[in-house]
Amino acid sequence: MTLPDWLVARPPGPDDEVTAQFADLWAEHLAGGTGRAVDYRLAAPRWQFLCWLADTQDVLLHGSGSADIEEFEPRQADDVGEFGARLAVYAASDGLWPMYFAIVDRTVVGSLVNASMHVLDDDGRLTGSYYYYFSVDRDALAVGAWRSGSVYVLPRETFEAQPEEVWDGRRLASTQWASAVAVRPLARVDVRPEDFPLLADVNGHDPAVVTARAAADPDDFPWRDPAESGSADAGLC
Repeated sequence: MTLPDWLVARPPGPDDEVTAQFADLWAEHLAGGTGRAVDYRLAAPRWQFLCWLADTQDVLLHGSGSADIEEFEPRQADDVGEFGARLAVYAASDGLWPMYFAIVDRTVVGSLVNASMHVLDDDGRLTGSYYYYFSVDRDALAVGAWRSGSVYVLPRETFEAQPEEVWDGRRLASTQWASAVAVRPLARVDVRPEDFPLLADVNGHDPAVVTARAAADPDDFPWRDPAESGSADAGLC
């Protein structure tokens, strides 16, 4: 059974030597005190470090265009799904999804459609397969939708995970988590658009069309026109 062709997979990760470097860097950061920017000086891409953090440490990640957040407070979210429409602090158990939110320029981009998910085996365990969908409104994509931003590393204790779903017979778990209480970050990792490995896979959509399709059938994510191509050239405008 195959997943929809509009989903893109996470690129391959680093080898054991690089993950050992990640572990040393994270231990060094925590020893120097939390809340600071990570002094990232490794040759490995930043996205790999962020994915390593989300995959192996008791943390979650949150992307933002602001580099000076000392505490995240619950805010009312606007989402078609019940879990994503609550008063909460949201974060992800994944490294790439928060990067997308960190680099999207919200002064230009008015409409986002996106998802991040794990594939689970028959026993509900993670298989190590991560899939994504990213889209911004087409007009913004044409003029320049990107900025530099920050990915914040948050402690996981107060968060709850979005419940898993069954999609065409396959068990999937979103990487979205929510906390009903304020959260102070452990660290910040600054990122640029060129750090995001799936930039060329970001789609462009017509916000009016997506809104109408989502209202007509909320479960038909991502509300694409089947005639549209799988992706648009995101560029670095």
